[in-house]
Amino acid sequence: MKVLLLKDPKEDDCGQDPYVRELGLYGLEATLIPVLSFEFLSLPSLSEKLSHPEGYGGLIFTSPRAVEAVERCLQKDTKAEVWKKSLKEKWNAKSVYVVGNATASLVNRIGLHTEGETCGNAEKLAEYICSREPSALPLLFPCGTLKREILPKMLKDKGIPLESVTVYQTIPHPGIQGNLTSYYTQQDRLPNALLA
Repeated sequence: MKVLLLKDPKEDDCGQDPYVRELGLYGLEATLIPVLSFEFLSLPSLSEKLSHPEGYGGLIFTSPRAVEAVERCLQKDTKAEVWKKSLKEKWNAKSVYVVGNATASLVNRIGLHTEGETCGNAEKLAEYICSREPSALPLLFPCGTLKREILPKMLKDKGIPLESVTVYQTIPHPGIQGNLTSYYTQQDRLPNALLA
């Protein structure tokens, strides 16, 4: 039996998407078609902020895409060299809060030490941050256009300054229509929704 998964392929340690592997164990043939894409925004502004850790009490990452935005900033010009020589150390002297182990792993990959990864969601991370010694300086929060307001609101209510910078937006994957049509053509059937 064939299964269509509308998601991005993610490779695990074995070099295979875990969903494809798991479904294959049950004799199911899975195909993955990505439906979302991400467009990065305000990277020059984020890069400038990352260059001045002295102006912030720490960083908050609630998504892998926000970490990817930082990685993109570090790939520009001489930023990677400056990051290795001094900026990374200066940011590591501050708190770097994250939601989830996957995001923590990506943050560790750029050389930062994390805390809060076991919180599981933004609300619990906000509670964790509020339980810590507050900084007079704002926390830098690279985020997406679809971020929930619970974390910013909880921090604001506790008087913890936060500076959000929108660094990506979620958009439909540009190849979704063609990929779906191709998939269903290979299956010798098209759903009514694609017959326009």
